[in-house]
Amino acid sequence: MGFRVFYLINRSGECVSSTSAVAMSPKQICEQMIGRLSSPDDYLGILDDEDRVVQILPEPERSRYYLEVPLDAAKASYGRYVDREELLELILRLPERLDERSIPGLTYKPW
Repeated sequence: MGFRVFYLINRSGECVSSTSAVAMSPKQICEQMIGRLSSPDDYLGILDDEDRVVQILPEPERSRYYLEVPLDAAKASYGRYVDREELLELILRLPERLDERSIPGLTYKPW
């Protein structure tokens, strides 16, 4: 099973837009991307085959990440904070279809 990723790594200036997302397996995402998220301005988006997305936003000063499923039409998202170990576990177990029910414990948050 594979996904596509888009990201911004602020420190190096690397940026891949969602329209140019790169194919990666969950294992590759864990090995190649998570360690690069080191600034509060960095982000990583994971897309499934139908362009549904899970976004990961690091909070390095608190040693955690905010994991969210945005719902643009509702101007809201479902999300929660996770530590690195939990994030890696969740990525390795992501289902083929990404939505707010794919990840346990998400909370609704209007924008």
